[in-house]
Amino acid sequence: MANVSQFKIIYRILTWSSLAGLILILGLVLRKPPPPDIPNDPNAAVRVAEKFAAADQARAAGQPTQVQLDRTELNSYLQQNLELAGHAAVAPPQTANPASPNSVAAPSNNPLAGINGADQPSLEQVQSSVKDVRVDMDGDLVKAYVVYDFHGKDLSLELDGHLSTENGYLKFDPVSGKLGDMPLPQSALNEAVAKMMASPENHEKLRLPNDISDLQIQNGQAVVTYK
Repeated sequence: MANVSQFKIIYRILTWSSLAGLILILGLVLRKPPPPDIPNDPNAAVRVAEKFAAADQARAAGQPTQVQLDRTELNSYLQQNLELAGHAAVAPPQTANPASPNSVAAPSNNPLAGINGADQPSLEQVQSSVKDVRVDMDGDLVKAYVVYDFHGKDLSLELDGHLSTENGYLKFDPVSGKLGDMPLPQSALNEAVAKMMASPENHEKLRLPNDISDLQIQNGQAVVTYK
């Protein structure tokens, strides 16, 4: 009888401990940390358009060129071009083309527009649930903050990693990640990214446009290098 009583006590302790652990994990997952503090500049979108237009002109003249975007400019670009849940993409601001004073046009070669997909589901499925995207950059590290709808509840995902290119495709090496306030194991992050890269549905979406040779994060800026 003593053994039976001890078993019941141990069983109850394990049951309540497991329940407490699940509640703690659930609380961490549901908690949404504040987004990164990205400075707001209403002129950032115009600067981005002008930078891409200048790059187009340099390429047309046969000159090597790069486009460098700081975090404010990059987030402005994302807000202009990403179709998030409940928000249609906003047309990028038009800028005058110095080669043709009477015409205005947004830059035609937008390298980031050819880089889509960041999860195993299709891009359309991902965008249908994503409600907000913020990207910060620190040295050569990119820090993404994503808020998405999960059965009516907003959850946040934070992902840090290194961005590079390999054989004409975008490559991402995760360093750390959190779902809500719950840290994600490095092995799980590596496996998720590996599956995403290997997915035939998403692989081609990670291909760089033909006129782009490299895209990476340097000194806290996104650097796009044209061929």
